[in-house]
Amino acid sequence: MEKSSLLLAGALLLLPLLVLLRNAATKRSRRLPPGPPAVPLFGNLLWLRNSAADVEPLLLGLFKQYGPIALIRDGVALSDRPRAATSSLLGVTDNIITRANYGPVWRLLRRNLVSETLNHARVKQFAPARAWVRRVLLEKLREEENPNVMEAFQYSMFCLLVLMCFGERLDEPAVRAIEEAERAWLIYISRKLTVFFFLPCVSRHLFRDRLRVAHELRMRQRSLFVPLIEARREYKRLGRQAPEKETTFQHSYVDTLLDVTLPDEGNRPLTNDEIVALCSEFLNAGTDTTSTGLQWIMAELVKNPAVQEKLHAEIQATCRGENEEEEEVSEEKIEGNKMPYLKAVILEGLRKHPPGHFVLPHKAAQDMDVGGYLVPKGATVNFMVAEMGRDEKEWGETAMEFVPERFLEEGGSKLAAVDVYGTKGIKMMPFGVGRRICAGLSIAMLHLEYFVANMVKEFEWKEVPGQEVDFAEKREFTTVMAKPLRPRLVPRRD
Repeated sequence: MEKSSLLLAGALLLLPLLVLLRNAATKRSRRLPPGPPAVPLFGNLLWLRNSAADVEPLLLGLFKQYGPIALIRDGVALSDRPRAATSSLLGVTDNIITRANYGPVWRLLRRNLVSETLNHARVKQFAPARAWVRRVLLEKLREEENPNVMEAFQYSMFCLLVLMCFGERLDEPAVRAIEEAERAWLIYISRKLTVFFFLPCVSRHLFRDRLRVAHELRMRQRSLFVPLIEARREYKRLGRQAPEKETTFQHSYVDTLLDVTLPDEGNRPLTNDEIVALCSEFLNAGTDTTSTGLQWIMAELVKNPAVQEKLHAEIQATCRGENEEEEEVSEEKIEGNKMPYLKAVILEGLRKHPPGHFVLPHKAAQDMDVGGYLVPKGATVNFMVAEMGRDEKEWGETAMEFVPERFLEEGGSKLAAVDVYGTKGIKMMPFGVGRRICAGLSIAMLHLEYFVANMVKEFEWKEVPGQEVDFAEKREFTTVMAKPLRPRLVPRRD
């Protein structure tokens, strides 16, 4: 009797493994795409030795070995997100725009962000905030003869996004505290938590110290954000009776989140933890990417003085008043096609140096056939954004050169039709494409154009002997310059 029981138990234990092996064999017969080695039940072994920062050279090796696989259609089937093991291990909510699966919660949160905070009218309301941040940025750049401009960009963008998020213009120590907390969290999860992709039920015990540190970093975020959220809740409660302060704005992203309810969960409001996660997402999406884009674009202008002078000439011609030059390049001056060369410079910077070399990973919602390969349901799919923008087959022999004119029509007076939305064909996708395209694309372009124009108007950006521009890359949360840009800034005005 005992022998029969043991045999039955053994069969029951082996059955799931046999099913997995059979399914794996079936899928192999249907030609899975090439990829890193994986073991049934355990997953990809590369995460034991590599962090997320190492994935690009690994995928580039596969790309060179097997060639590209085109993927343009079937947007709905690739609109889900793979669930990170760290979400359940850390108790982090998936109710945020970048991590929620394609469904009602995602649509609700994205619609709220776009219609209530990123629509044209709301963005215009924050014009005084951008003017204030422009002054903050220029002051930071004047502090040193050869400033580390990336530090100035990051701080300035945090000033702006913190104000947009919480509706309050905070002082420098408060902004610095939020900046440090966000950066520590992002860098830690990208470098230290990928080990949990491999058999989480075991790795959670082997690497419990990493989970402890991650919990502490998350609690640090919460301790900084919750008081600001509660202050905004009180501001909304008081309404017109709220005391007027010069540092307080009438609208903020948090205001909209306090009004969101989840219909599928009894119309409950968002919890503070969910609002903290959404605020963190808002700050990270609008600061690191923009500051990284600014650094690469300004580095190219330092290295290509003829391009910089052509841009400055357009700025001068557009902004010169009847009697004297205006103090700033106003947002009205960069709207429409008034400054086509500025827009071409920004697009060329994003083509050659996209801040994210990958968009956030997608997940196949069903088995798909792509280029003769099976992409099985549940598979993670990545898009190599940088390789698209640098592909000589699409961009010619000058693909690795900085040539803004490629985005202008013949004669240079008008911006050529550029499809960065992926509606006709994908030649570059710095903001992603399709249903999961970056919700902040328009405001990101506005910020890049506004701050680049004003920095070029204010200073001539020159290379410093011994501090030459080096275009070597380093992966952090975004892909940054391995050697930070330190130019010499010559004021153009007394």
